[in-house]
Parts: sequence; C-alpha cells; structure tokens
Amino acid sequence: MSLQRKRLEAQNSGSPVTAKHPMATQRYAAETAMLAVALEEAHIGLAEGGIPIGAAIFTLDGELVSRGHNQRIQDNDPSSHGETDAFRNAGRHTTWRDKILVTTLAPCWYCTGMVRQFGFAKVVMGETVNQPPPHGYDWLRELGVDIVDLGSPECIELLASYSAREPDAWAEDGGQQW
Repeated sequence: MSLQRKRLEAQNSGSPVTAKHPMATQRYAAETAMLAVALEEAHIGLAEGGIPIGAAIFTLDGELVSRGHNQRIQDNDPSSHGETDAFRNAGRHTTWRDKILVTTLAPCWYCTGMVRQFGFAKVVMGETVNQPPPHGYDWLRELGVDIVDLGSPECIELLASYSAREPDAWAEDGGQQW
C-alpha cells in the first residue's frame, strides 16, 4: 500500500479512501471524469421530476458501458435506482468483475447487493454524506471490492438540497418510512 493511500485511510479513519485530500486529486482524475457521466444522469433525473441519483458503468480501462438514473418516481417503480437503471441498460455480460460502478451517492443495501452478486471490481461514489448508515460499502470493502469516495461537493449539495425539499420522497427511496 502506498504512503499516500495509508495517509488517506488514516485521515478518514475507516471511511473509504477519499479524493477529498489534495494528495489524491491526480490519482482520481479518471474516476472524477467517470463521475461526470453519473452527475449528468442525476441532473436528467431531477429534470424529469425524480430523485437526483445517477450512475454509470465503465470497464477497468475507462470505456463507458452504460448509464442510468433513479426513476423510482417517474416509473412508480421502487426498484428503479440509479445503479440498477445503469445495470439494466448495460445488457448482458459474461462477467462484471472487470467493471466499475460509478454512482453519485453511496449505494444503498439493495444496490450493494447487486454489486456483490455480480462481482463488480470497483465502486466509485460521488459522496457518502447523504446516505444514512449503515453503509454497505464497508461490507463490499471487506469482500475485496475497491471502494473510492470522491467527496464531490456538487454531489453532496445536489442530494442535500433535494432531501431538504422532498424529505418524504427521499425517505421512501431509502426504504425508510417516517
């Protein structure tokens, strides 16, 4: 493990490796570019009247496989999360072990299960602030999945402002009935 990564992990005290630290900016340039695709999808979902969570799937070489966004409200479908929409849009693949799931928000347990079942190699998260614990990414890390939290201020603000405006829809999306 590199000294930079050790410092990042120590700084985050058990949190996923994060790009918030200036030392990590160059290391996560590719992941940040991938996140831009997921953010575009989040904005599409918001413009459609839905929850602004976007996702994209890439190969380990950085080739875009698919993209999607949360459509639970638009489709009246509780299973239509951003990650599952991107997964469905990807079509069939003989393996997912060479794929990266990029999402604007830390995956919920439902989407974490998809990552586990299909064996994604890596999960890149735009943010972890607005996802209430417990966090499934800790479990994925224990299973050997490479976890990266980019700590994107844009992702944090997008979800925070949405959840403040639409607390009932936000709680329902996470399976939390108030």
